[in-house]
Amino acid sequence: MPELLRLCLQPSIISTQAYRYILDFLTSQPTPEQVATFRPTPEMQARLRYLLARSHDGTIEPDEVKELDEYERIEHLIILLKAGNLPYLTTGSPS
Repeated sequence: MPELLRLCLQPSIISTQAYRYILDFLTSQPTPEQVATFRPTPEMQARLRYLLARSHDGTIEPDEVKELDEYERIEHLIILLKAGNLPYLTTGSPS
């Protein structure tokens, strides 16, 4: 969470709406099941598909590379959050 907050406070190439969406979710005190099923918005998914396609085609611009890198860092943080959530899903409490 501190890493996500740091990213949110820095001037970002990713829209503040994307960070707002993630922070709103995290501060809503989601259940373990909600954390496990958390997904980016359709708009975020469309933007990622666009960036990945441009990266694959070799037509991606330097600012888009930075944006894609930032999305990948956020994805990594969400994966860590979900992995830390696994004990709650398998036993109902952290072990």
